Amino acid sequence: MEQVEVEKLLRAGEIAARVREEAERLVKPGVPVIEICETVERRIRELGGEPAFPCNVSINQVAAHYTSPIGDESLIPDEGVVKVDIGVHVDGYIADTATTIALSPRYEGLLDAAREALERALEFIKPGTPFKAVSRLIEDVIRRKGYRPIGNLGGHSIGRYRIHAGESIPNSYEPFLPGSFKPGRVYAIEPFATNGKGVAVDAPEVYIYALSQSRLRRRMKDAEKKLLAVIASRYRTLPFTERWLSDVVGDVEQLRRILKRLSKIGMLTSYPVLVEAGRGLVSQFEHTIVVLEKEVLVTTRR
Repeated sequence: MEQVEVEKLLRAGEIAARVREEAERLVKPGVPVIEICETVERRIRELGGEPAFPCNVSINQVAAHYTSPIGDESLIPDEGVVKVDIGVHVDGYIADTATTIALSPRYEGLLDAAREALERALEFIKPGTPFKAVSRLIEDVIRRKGYRPIGNLGGHSIGRYRIHAGESIPNSYEPFLPGSFKPGRVYAIEPFATNGKGVAVDAPEVYIYALSQSRLRRRMKDAEKKLLAVIASRYRTLPFTERWLSDVVGDVEQLRRILKRLSKIGMLTSYPVLVEAGRGLVSQFEHTIVVLEKEVLVTTRR
């Protein structure tokens, strides 16, 4: 990995860490979720980065992939836990980080389970460490705290302009899981803990999309071609949301129809909101690491 690449990864991580801390102060009962999403995304740009994906604000049993749609009226509740997941890129070099805010001290144990699992994993990872060893450690820490890991969510490799680059580090131990932390690669470590069943399932709502990696030539209407061209130019293969495209298609319902159609014909990949199968509360903490020949850098720490 070239030094210039490391520097861009570190810069993205610095921005992400700063914005994450600012976001924690924004999360208060009664605050509109869309205000948090838009403030986070604006601050990333003000600090010299670009959002690597729409800011996720996932409340209580929602595990991931909730970002405000256009006209969102949802508010931060008086009780529960709120997860804020932030992605930043500098010239395509990505930092991915997340935090959870407890709206009452009664939820601190749930937060501690995911937070400690993350810290222990970061201490443990060295160049060459097997993925399955980290999965086992994360699961053990969370279970010892009295909670369950969300087994079908977890960490992942990161590429340039690719938030998920093909390798996974699940939060539950899989004895035959292949792979290890290789020098020259970037990974997100992402424990999720819950007092529910430990499984995330798709909800009907979809607010996040990305260009499909395996697009086939399809017959499309002019409006669909135009929107797809804008998406490719602005976001490449990174995720985006309808809020970011209202300047291209001003009619919200038409925009949603086009996005749904492009997803249906395989031009876009859709990312449904994920909820805990047992309606349990979910906590999440996440950092990004760069694995070098002799050390591991955590880019998103302050």
